[in-house]
Amino acid sequence: MPGKAQHFQGPQVSCCTKYLLFASNVLFWLLGAAFLAIGLWAWAEKGVLSNLSSITDLGGFDPVWLFLVVGGVMFVLGFAGCIGALRENTFLLKFFSVFLGLIFFLELTAGVLAFIFKDWIKDQLNFFINNNVKAYRDDIDLQNLIDFAQEYWSCCGAHGPNDWNLNIYFNCTDSNPSRERCGVPFSCCVKDPAEDVLNTQCGYDVRLKLELEQQSFIHTKGCAGQFEKWLQDNLIVVAGTFVGVALLQIFGICMAQNLVSDINAVKANW
Repeated sequence: MPGKAQHFQGPQVSCCTKYLLFASNVLFWLLGAAFLAIGLWAWAEKGVLSNLSSITDLGGFDPVWLFLVVGGVMFVLGFAGCIGALRENTFLLKFFSVFLGLIFFLELTAGVLAFIFKDWIKDQLNFFINNNVKAYRDDIDLQNLIDFAQEYWSCCGAHGPNDWNLNIYFNCTDSNPSRERCGVPFSCCVKDPAEDVLNTQCGYDVRLKLELEQQSFIHTKGCAGQFEKWLQDNLIVVAGTFVGVALLQIFGICMAQNLVSDINAVKANW
């Protein structure tokens, strides 16, 4: 009809996909930045940032590394997904997809290997716990992590209380001058509901008692066995969490690839 403009309706970028990917990655980006900030703050409080050589001094695991690594990965992924979606940048979107796909592949590989080499994983877990028992007093974050684990799983050491002989402050050797000699940390103690104030000296000299007597004062089960039992008891929750994370990753990859296809289709029509 005269006076009526004819418009050609070509391919378009899906606004729903674009802004859903953008919004989810903004949250991801901010969460990653928060993790990084917490990690750097913790290092600043411990004086690590002013003396970077101290990073290698700790014999055990520094929990701050978990915040820094996870935060760094989340920050990079969130940035690529957020800016890539907003600016319709195919390079950043492809980087986001490949990086997320690589993480998914590594998680899947780790899960399969953990199932196949269960005995090796148990040995590594025991080694990891004992190595951190040795370094218990070396780092406050590590100390808090061990105390939390022993309290949460009602356990003591990797296999039992005697694993604390590996620590220079708790071992039972005659040459040990520490007041904590032949003891265990307070987190190994059986809590008395009647006590309002935490008794941090409840583990002193407790390993000088007979094993049957020790059971009245401290937890005598090892954390490796308790952790394994916890996994078996919460298998559905743990498996559901991993499946949920995997589905979110696949969904993110699909959205990014769909957006790349839309952008390429629009460019091809120019």
